[in-house]
Amino acid sequence: MSRAICCSVDAGGRVCGEPVEVDAPLALCEHHLLLAHDWVARGVGVTDVLPSPCRACGSRLGVRYPSGWLCAVCEWKAGEVPDPDPGSGFSRVEVVYYIRSGERIKIGTSANPRQRLGSLHYEELLAFEPGGRMLEQLRHAQFATHRVPRSEWFAVHPELEAHIGVLARGVDDPWSLHARWLSERRALGG
Repeated sequence: MSRAICCSVDAGGRVCGEPVEVDAPLALCEHHLLLAHDWVARGVGVTDVLPSPCRACGSRLGVRYPSGWLCAVCEWKAGEVPDPDPGSGFSRVEVVYYIRSGERIKIGTSANPRQRLGSLHYEELLAFEPGGRMLEQLRHAQFATHRVPRSEWFAVHPELEAHIGVLARGVDDPWSLHARWLSERRALGG
């Protein structure tokens, strides 16, 4: 049984002739498959982890183009800062957010969570809860026995996970819930 050879032809009409991997989708060697991938990626982008969380929605998933990065969730251009001016048309809803990094969960609050979460390093946005500083302080007191000293970070433990589970029940993406709250705020004229 002979092994397939790369069928790529150069400008001079010469066939590459390098061996092709048995499970390759096309009769191209690894070098030419990579060249084809790079050529296609110029137009469709490459999905990858963003260098830092999206400043608009907090997602870590992005699409890399030769011209730069876009968030894969909200398509915000990486590096651009959302306009925090209340007169800009951005509605605000105060939320308590729960984010995870390793074996720690941060409980924080913000009236502009897209901007706030865009400035933090974390692995996963777990949930939002409507409320401001008073609710955040209540949650800090509620889970105080698991708090990392002098921080808003808490050790992962069943009680906190159960609370987050209730908040996240029926919510595929916390940002969609936040978008609904913003829509409701705009509809009510606030």
